Amino acid sequence: MSGFSWRRALAVFIKEFQQMMRDRLTFAMAVGIPILQLVLFGYAINTDPKGLPTAIVSTDTGTMSRSIASALQHTGYFRVAYSGESESRAQTLLEGGQVQFMIVIPPNFSQQLVRGNRPALLVAVDATDPSASGNAIAALSTVATQALQHDLVGPLSALQPGPAPFEIRIHRRYNPEGLSRYNIVPGLIGTILTMTMVMLTSLGMTRERERGTMENLLATPVRPSEVMVGKILPYVVLGYLQLSVIMAAAFSLFEVPMEGSFALLMAMIGAFMVANLGVGFTFSTIARNQLQAMQMTFFFFLPSILLSGFMFPFRAMPVWAQYLGEVLPLTHFLRIVRGILLKGNTATELLPELWPMLIFLGVAGVIALKRYRQTLD
Repeated sequence: MSGFSWRRALAVFIKEFQQMMRDRLTFAMAVGIPILQLVLFGYAINTDPKGLPTAIVSTDTGTMSRSIASALQHTGYFRVAYSGESESRAQTLLEGGQVQFMIVIPPNFSQQLVRGNRPALLVAVDATDPSASGNAIAALSTVATQALQHDLVGPLSALQPGPAPFEIRIHRRYNPEGLSRYNIVPGLIGTILTMTMVMLTSLGMTRERERGTMENLLATPVRPSEVMVGKILPYVVLGYLQLSVIMAAAFSLFEVPMEGSFALLMAMIGAFMVANLGVGFTFSTIARNQLQAMQMTFFFFLPSILLSGFMFPFRAMPVWAQYLGEVLPLTHFLRIVRGILLKGNTATELLPELWPMLIFLGVAGVIALKRYRQTLD
C-alpha cells in the first residue's frame, strides 16, 4: 500500500462533511450554541444591577423627604416602585421579592434634621442575593452627603460642613452577614435538578430507540400519556434521592437556614422536577440519537443557568433578557426555594411563582404527547 494520499483523505473529508450536513440538528446546535453564548454573555450578563425596585415609606411632609427620594433615583440604582405611608404594605412587597429595598423616613424627619438631631433613615435590604444590592448600598453614602445640598442653605448652611446631617441605618434582611453560600447553595438545588432531570429523561427514550426496544414498547397497548407518566415517575424518585443528598449538605456543611415549611418545599420541588422532566421527554421525541439529546439538553441548560438569576443578578439583565428568563422554570424555582429557606414564605406568597411553572409543564406536556403520537404513526 502506498504512502499518505491527499486524494483519499479528500474523499473521506467529503464523505464526513456530507454526513455532517445530513445531521441538521447537530449542525444547528454546533452553530447555535456559540451564538447563544456570545449573545448572552455579551448583552444579557451584567454584574452591576441598576433601577432596583424600592419602596419608600414616609409620613413626613417636608421638602427634605422629597429631596432624599429624588436623590435616590438620581443615583440610578433605585427605582421607586411604591411610595406611601403603609410600612406593612412595603414589608409585604419586600418579603415577596417585588422590591429590593424598603426605605422608611421617620415622622418629623425634616423638623429633627433642622434641629441638628441627625435623624435616622431605615433602609431594609433583601440580601438573599448579596451581589444584587452591594453597589446600591455603597451608593447610599453619596445620598447622605449630597441629597440636601440645595435645601441646607441660608440659616441651615451650618449643617453642611462635617458629617451628613442624617444617619442611614442598613438592615440586611434574610442574610444579615451577606454570606454568598446562602444564595448559591439553594440555587444549586435547582440547577442540578434541571441538568439531571432533562438529560436523563431525554437519554432514556433515545436509548430505547437506538437499541431497538422502542418497537416492542410501541407494540403494546400502552397509551402515549401512560408512557410519558411511566417514563417520568422513576426520575422523580431519583430526583428526590438527589435532593436528600443536596439538602443534607446544605444544612450540615453550609448551615443554610430553614425558615419555612419543609413539606411546602418538597411539594414545590416536585412540581419543578416534573416541569423539567416534561422538557426532557419532549427532547427525546425530537432527537434521533443520544448525542442529539445531550446537545439539546445543553442548549436548554445554558440559558437556564445564565438567565435565571443563579450566576448573575436577575434585575441586572436588560428587559428582553428578563422576559426570556421569566419563561424558564428555574427562574421561578430559585425565587421559591430562596423564599422558603431564607424568608419563610408561605404557599400564598409563592403562588405567583408556581403558576408559571405549571403553565410551562402543560405546554411541554402537550408538545411531548403530540410528538410521541407522531412517532407512533
